[in-house]
Amino acid sequence: MHPEFDNTEIAFQYRNNRELKQARFLFASMGSPLVTNIGTKVTNWALKLGLPINGIIKKTIFKQFCGGETMEEAAQTADMLNKYGVGVILDYGVEGKEGESEYDKAVPEFVKAIKYAASQRNIPFISIKVTGFGRFGLLEKVHTGEKLAENEEKEWQRIFGRIDQICRAAAENNIMVLVDAEETWIQNPVNELANTMMERYNRKKAVVYNTFQLYTTLALPYLEESVAEAEKRGYILGAKLVRGAYMEKERNRAEAQGYPSPIQPDKASTDKDYDAAVHYCLERLGKLDVFIGTHNENSCLLAVKYMETHGIDARSPHLYFSQLYGMSDNISFNLAHAGYHVAKYLPYGPVKDVMPYLMRRAQENTSVAGQTGRELTLINKELKRRKL
Repeated sequence: MHPEFDNTEIAFQYRNNRELKQARFLFASMGSPLVTNIGTKVTNWALKLGLPINGIIKKTIFKQFCGGETMEEAAQTADMLNKYGVGVILDYGVEGKEGESEYDKAVPEFVKAIKYAASQRNIPFISIKVTGFGRFGLLEKVHTGEKLAENEEKEWQRIFGRIDQICRAAAENNIMVLVDAEETWIQNPVNELANTMMERYNRKKAVVYNTFQLYTTLALPYLEESVAEAEKRGYILGAKLVRGAYMEKERNRAEAQGYPSPIQPDKASTDKDYDAAVHYCLERLGKLDVFIGTHNENSCLLAVKYMETHGIDARSPHLYFSQLYGMSDNISFNLAHAGYHVAKYLPYGPVKDVMPYLMRRAQENTSVAGQTGRELTLINKELKRRKL
């Protein structure tokens, strides 16, 4: 069955009218850069002062983009999505916690998530960020190839150990791990970690996936290089394709430090490389597994069209589509309805700890051209359809 991305009845079947109106208000607010900017600053200020705003956040932006404060709450959201054939990527969304004890403490939380996911039918993935398990400054040093002091070498080995513990648990429990991309100036050690884990655990199937951010000019050549490396070393590449998340940060740093920006010159170049990467992976399905993470309808349709033309089964175990929870439901639910594998990124964690993630969502919806407008158009269309 071919998915129709403008079918709002399927897209919003899991939301009642009140929830849809709340989502409409939220996206309308995020459509204004001024409102978003002020809202972000006021929220951060209120949290620092310890003002009692957790309840307001939880009922609004948190409810829209997060699965809950605990894994148990996230599990209820996962159960609800399961009714519509939509899977889940459990994402313990706590960011910015630093220190060796914090990094150690994060590991059992992820292992717990893996074991829980293994007991459920619709949680095929968990997601990890290497910066949740090691110091940014150390990753920067490893990236440049600078020689590490003895204590730093031990620190680097501890990061390896933490990631390995999680990937081993995932392999034992038949759950897949998505290793998120980071800023380009710490990406080399992330690639090194992901490649080592893939070589260890991706012998029979893709357990570990590395992320390729196609808004960087080097991502497509690196994808091709990664395929060759996997073939040479005898493992299956797990390739998660995204456009990217740190554009402003990357451009500003390149300008400030006087080196050429690693980011594509324009959106059209990013789209071209993204679609080329999807095509490249679909051609090699089986040698690699691909995770198509995008809110771009055109990229999803191109993938579907390729699959239909080349007789690739919608339920192929080698391919997943994914969108963030709370966004692009018209893509996720219509793809699932048409029989494709779809998984929503579902962050969970205490409100105050998930705030960096939520602020990024707000800013992203403000800066991504057309995203908020598209969400609003579809919500309004569905509310009108229900009224009639």
